[in-house]
Amino acid sequence: MYAVIQTGGKQYRVEEGTTLKIEKLELGAGDSVEFDKILMVQSGDAVKIGAPYLEGGKVTATVVSQGRHKKIRIIKFRRRKHHMKQMGHRQYYTEVQITGISA
Repeated sequence: MYAVIQTGGKQYRVEEGTTLKIEKLELGAGDSVEFDKILMVQSGDAVKIGAPYLEGGKVTATVVSQGRHKKIRIIKFRRRKHHMKQMGHRQYYTEVQITGISA
C-alpha cells in the first residue's frame, strides 16, 4: 500500500515505514503530524484518485529530526568583465517517518 501526498509545495510517494525529508515544519522530534492532502492511494489492485484530494484520507507520521541539507554553491560569472559572485545556500528540512496510511 502506498500513497502520494502533497506538502511544502511538493509531492511525495510514501509507504508505511519509509523515512523522507520534507520542507521544514515547526515541530519537535518525536511529535506526530497528519497529512490530509492525499492525491492518490493504491492498495493491491484498488486505486483511489482524488480530485484534487481524497476525502477523509490521511497519512500519519512522526518527526525524526530537524536539519539542513548540504550546501549548494551559486556562482555568477561574467567572462572578460572582471566580475564573479559566489553565494551559498542550505535549505532546512524535517525528517519524518510514515507510521500509517488510511483512505
